[in-house]
Amino acid sequence: MTENLIAFISAVIISFVMTPPARKLAIKVGALDIPKESRKIHKRAMPYFGGLAIYVAIISCMFVYMPSTSTNYHVMVGATIIVLGGIIDDMYGMPAKIKLLIQISAAIIAIRGGVQINFITNPLSKTGMSYLFNWLSFAITLFWIVGITNTINLIDGLDGLASGVASIAATTLLFTAARMGHDFIVMQCAIIAGASLGFLPFNFNPAKIFMGDTGSLLLGYMLAVTSVLGMVKSVAVVALAVPVFALGLPIFDTAFAIIRRYVNKKPIMEADRDHLHHKLMKFGLNQRQTVLIMYFISTLLGIVAVIIADTDPFIGLMVATLVVVAVFIFAKKAGLFVRKEQ
Repeated sequence: MTENLIAFISAVIISFVMTPPARKLAIKVGALDIPKESRKIHKRAMPYFGGLAIYVAIISCMFVYMPSTSTNYHVMVGATIIVLGGIIDDMYGMPAKIKLLIQISAAIIAIRGGVQINFITNPLSKTGMSYLFNWLSFAITLFWIVGITNTINLIDGLDGLASGVASIAATTLLFTAARMGHDFIVMQCAIIAGASLGFLPFNFNPAKIFMGDTGSLLLGYMLAVTSVLGMVKSVAVVALAVPVFALGLPIFDTAFAIIRRYVNKKPIMEADRDHLHHKLMKFGLNQRQTVLIMYFISTLLGIVAVIIADTDPFIGLMVATLVVVAVFIFAKKAGLFVRKEQ
């Protein structure tokens, strides 16, 4: 674990050191988030490009600490494509269809490098798994990577929220991978968690810089790819449930947003102010209090992921089912399925 700790500390330091220059660059080139929309929480222009610092930390640490494999190189190329697209979007804006095309391209590159879900949970089989046809495996993996890439972006609405939740998710995946003996995944998670934490001091309320799409999409992509690799290396019947709960907060929040917009006959991609963090702030909580509560919820879901990974498959399935039911009951009570007109 010493090498993993060194990689984690290195990622923290690099991200921390690179954030101020990234902030200066954003101001110089005019990559600013100007609060023109009512859904924006901040009141003054904020520089983007925090994602650049996170990117430099992740890629440099991968080169130094991760093995030189085709899979790793494909992942880094995909991450670079995501970041380049994010930079353009942060500076000039980009149509949703073009952003999706970029994400799909990055996901395909990762899949070509061996990042692929090859089986699904099937309690009726002797091994607990059923292998997928190649085309179905490709489609499911593509959907997962693109979907998770966007979930981190969708919760990036408050100072420190996305970077903190990403760090918690990476740490959860780290613990589950360590218990399963997946050293490769542990190292990758340590780097992602470190890069997120190194950026957090500049992003926590009151923020001095935002990560922008450059950072949120990058973290989503890296967590998606890492969780797939964790699935591939596991033969446990609950392998697919673990990353779902490790990334539980952004996944559930995104699911509620989709359901809410569908029920209210609104475009799925249309932004609103009815996410969980918006609801909490409507109760009178400030940004820091809201973000800390979101951290707590993310941690609880992470603990569920660890329990599922380290218990009897049947018990793990029961725990997962009960938690999902409880989460949806809470969401209904909190009004997360009903959109309030602005």
